Amino acid sequence: MGGPVAGFPRLLALGDAAYTVEFGGGIAPEIHARVLGFAAALADLALPGVIEWVPAFRSVTVHVDPDRVAPEGLAADLLALAREGREATASGRRRVVPVCFDDEFAPDLPDVAAHCGLAREAVIERLCATEFSAYMLGFLPGFAYLGGLPAALEMPRLATPRPRVPAGSLAIAGRMAAIYPWDSPGGWRLLGRTGVALFDAGNAARPALLAPGDRVCFRAVASLAEAAEAVQARP
Repeated sequence: MGGPVAGFPRLLALGDAAYTVEFGGGIAPEIHARVLGFAAALADLALPGVIEWVPAFRSVTVHVDPDRVAPEGLAADLLALAREGREATASGRRRVVPVCFDDEFAPDLPDVAAHCGLAREAVIERLCATEFSAYMLGFLPGFAYLGGLPAALEMPRLATPRPRVPAGSLAIAGRMAAIYPWDSPGGWRLLGRTGVALFDAGNAARPALLAPGDRVCFRAVASLAEAAEAVQARP
């Protein structure tokens, strides 16, 4: 996808039990490919003392057991691995999520359409024609930050966040989209709703439906009941 970003990778110690490895200073597919490649390499190598790792937009935080590793040696190993510049060799799962765009579930859709100079239906068409990339999970369990929102639909967050956003709400902010997995406060603009569960605490292997590296598309449906059907997935 491209060479390394000047000045990166770099390693930051977070106390004695974690390190963050940074691959760039912004949000970009080529940087995220290195994030995912590094995470995949950690899974393959199973370095002694490494407990888990958390990929983000441009970095990976590696949690370690300080009683089982020599910090200086592990830090050198992590930086050497990052400098190999591995990139993700396989994309994640492709998910097709059904969404109902009825007015009661899309309170911000008229404002987005007016701001972008588009008809309401055109906003929905562009959303559903886009394949988003899951960059990271954060904010809430199962909340995936989805990059790739068309520039024509870019809008800032609400000036005043809502005290409650219903679970399943499809929302946008900046160049990102997301689905709220739980009822929560939120300042993103709400454009629709799905009934698909984004997080299942009973699934120990993969409680979150989405993972970094997954690809996500939305499919417009006529009702919230239809939007609760099983999510479609392809390898």
